[in-house]
Amino acid sequence: MEKKYVLAMDQGTTSSRAVLFDRNGGIVSMVQKEFKQIFPEPGWVEHDPMEIWSTQMGVSMEAIQRIDAHADEIAAIGITNQRETTILWDADTGRPVYNAIVWQCRRTAGMIEKAKADGMAEVIKSKTGLVLDAYFSASKIAWILDNVKGAREKAEAGKLRFGTVDSWLIWNLTDGKVHATDYTNASRTMLFDIHKLRWDRQILDYFRIPVSILPKVCPSSGFIGETDKFGGNIRISGAAGDQQAALFGQCGFETGDVKSTYGTGGFMLMNTGENAVSSKRGLITTIAASTGGKVQYALEGSVFVAGAAIQWLRDEMRMIRTSPQSEEYCRAVPDTAGVYIVPAFSGLGAPYWNQYARGTVVGLTRGVSKDHFIRAAVESLAYQTNDLAEAMKNDSGININALKVDGGASANNFLMQFQSDISNMKIERPSCVETTALGAAYLAGLGAGFWSDKEEIKKNSRMEREFSPEISEEKRKKLLSGWQRAVRCAEFWASEEKDDE
Repeated sequence: MEKKYVLAMDQGTTSSRAVLFDRNGGIVSMVQKEFKQIFPEPGWVEHDPMEIWSTQMGVSMEAIQRIDAHADEIAAIGITNQRETTILWDADTGRPVYNAIVWQCRRTAGMIEKAKADGMAEVIKSKTGLVLDAYFSASKIAWILDNVKGAREKAEAGKLRFGTVDSWLIWNLTDGKVHATDYTNASRTMLFDIHKLRWDRQILDYFRIPVSILPKVCPSSGFIGETDKFGGNIRISGAAGDQQAALFGQCGFETGDVKSTYGTGGFMLMNTGENAVSSKRGLITTIAASTGGKVQYALEGSVFVAGAAIQWLRDEMRMIRTSPQSEEYCRAVPDTAGVYIVPAFSGLGAPYWNQYARGTVVGLTRGVSKDHFIRAAVESLAYQTNDLAEAMKNDSGININALKVDGGASANNFLMQFQSDISNMKIERPSCVETTALGAAYLAGLGAGFWSDKEEIKKNSRMEREFSPEISEEKRKKLLSGWQRAVRCAEFWASEEKDDE
């Protein structure tokens, strides 16, 4: 039977989705399902790994059934996933020993402070390219081993397995035959030497993590394993963390290409080629999704709360009924009436890296309405993204003339125009904003020979809309100055909280 499709499993922070792409990179079927967010204590975030697996399988089966596709027509499966989220499971039963600890979770902040005092920050940065932070997997693994009864004994007996979400899905898809991850996900664990491309013994020893629990590390594109879960054997031949997959899906193959994703979090990546650029401004050096024998690197800046701020307006504050509705409120007023919202619900990411910061609202007056408040929350996405862009330009020495955008909130035309205004650069939004899933599909399709090379993929790329700056330099500087003052307020709150501990 002719191979017609590639299936992308896009396992995100708040939902699992499955997308079937055709040879032209067009979406032929897509299904998405949200799952439960678990908050056991303030600053703690968890998921149920079995729900991650069941929702991902459910949407994948439904996407295939919707177009009455057969397993023989699917050339390959590509997996992309929320990164850093940590799952430990029993090697014999395949059952998780604890909930997945999500990348947003701050429970290990104290462990990170101790690691800094022990002089591990420079070791971590030089080997892994990362900032020593609770965001990454290492301290989450250590927490489970230290706090879940019997976990350490099982780990030391070789009966426990660790994985980021891609590994968890691969393990289940292959009925436990394959325990693997790819270079991009490994580079987010804070345990992987991105220069020597191997797990680092010194860091493992510091966090008391047995090497036996770690997955095999594979290239992002190429044969990983096979699954028979869909009525026939389909090869798994692509895997990448969501942000690296998005850069690949945006055809960010060349040095200097930059994309920004507006998902639950906000993430900006710049392809730096075979050069691992070290940041002086709070960005991290990571591995980019690449094909062939050579590894490419990227500079990355992370905003912990982007689209999650709009979900907060919808779910907790009940100011809007749907996320797209936020655009109507933004356009209902000419500005925010001086209000700034710093949505540091789980600390501040790059370029600040302040894990004690919490959400802050400044500039409130009696005249502030719901419209102003919603607009301030939406504008916070653009301000945080601009902070990343400025740091990236300074670190790399490369001027960013155009920013490729994707993710759910990139559909908000108000936000994209404000981003262009505040960052003084052109914004390019592709026709297919599902670039994370598309990147996973491209990696898998290339790995399976469905597409011959990157040039064939580039021909699929289409731009839907461009945004260019429309405000004066004076107004831009004034708005940015207000944002910087608001961030200082959030940091001041953080310093007070830290002193209280």
